[in-house]
Amino acid sequence: MTQTRKLRELLAAPRMVRAPGVYDGITARLSEQAGFPALYMTGAGTSAARGYPDFGLITMSEMAGNGEVIARSVDIPVIADADTGYGNELNVTRTVREYERAGIAGLHLEDQAFPKKCGHLDDKEVIPRDEYIAKVRAAVAARRDPDFLIIARTDAGAVLGWDEAIERANLALEAGADMAFVEAARTLEQVAAIPRLVNGPCLLNMVRAGKTPDLALGEAEAMGYRLTIMPGLLLSTIMMACDEVLKQVMATDAPPSSKGVPSVRERFQRWGADEWDALRTRFRDPVVAKAAE
Repeated sequence: MTQTRKLRELLAAPRMVRAPGVYDGITARLSEQAGFPALYMTGAGTSAARGYPDFGLITMSEMAGNGEVIARSVDIPVIADADTGYGNELNVTRTVREYERAGIAGLHLEDQAFPKKCGHLDDKEVIPRDEYIAKVRAAVAARRDPDFLIIARTDAGAVLGWDEAIERANLALEAGADMAFVEAARTLEQVAAIPRLVNGPCLLNMVRAGKTPDLALGEAEAMGYRLTIMPGLLLSTIMMACDEVLKQVMATDAPPSSKGVPSVRERFQRWGADEWDALRTRFRDPVVAKAAE
C-alpha cells in the first residue's frame, strides 16, 4: 500500500491522527518507534537544523530533500510543510511534483506573502484571497497521485480577522483542497469553533508556547479535528535537553554519567544496524546468496 493511501485510510478512521513534528532521520525514526501512525515534517525544525529561523529562508529544493530523507527513514506517512509554495502557481505546481517524487504523502500550502514566517510570530502578511485560491487550485491540479493530500492553510486570522480566515478555509475546500488549516487560533473558543464553521476536515497546529492555548489531544479530537500536528514537540524538548547537558559539562568539566544510557550498539540498532549487519555478510556464502535470490 502506498503511503498516500495509508494516510487517507488513517484520516478516514474514527480516531484523529496525531503527528509529531520531525526534521531529520533521527526524530523520524524515534517517532515511528514510539508508535505514532504518521509524521509531520516541520518547516521550523527543518530551518533550525540548517541554522536558520523560520523566516522563509529555506528553499523548496531543501525542503523536498529533507522530506525525502524523512520519508525513506520510516514506513509511515509523512505530511510536510510546503510554506507558500515558493512563488506563484508555477512554483506551486513544481512543489507538489517534487514533494510527491520525494515520497511525501501530503503537504500544506499557506496564504502568507513570501518570504513567510512562523505562524505563531507577529507581523505576518498575507496575499489577496484570489491569489491564494488560485494557488490551491494549482496544487490540486498538479498532483499525479489522487491520494496525495492537499491541506490549505490560512494565516489570515492574524492579519484580516477571524471571519476572513474562515471564509478562506471554506473557499480553499471548494477549490479542491482535502483539508483546512486555520492557523493560530488565540482562544479555546476559536479552536472549538473552527471544525463547526469550516465545511470539511480540519487540522489543528499544536505549537508549544505558541499563540494557541494548550489542550489535550483527546479534546481536539472531541472538537472534530481529524489531524493534529505538533511541530515543536521534539525540537523544543531537544533544545532544553541539550542546553542542560552542555551547561552541566561546562560547569563540571566532565561528561555526565553513562548510567542508564543505551550502549553504542543499542543506539545503532535504533537506526537499523541489525539489518545492515545481516546484509554485510549475507552474500559471502554462495549457498546463502543463492537462497536469497
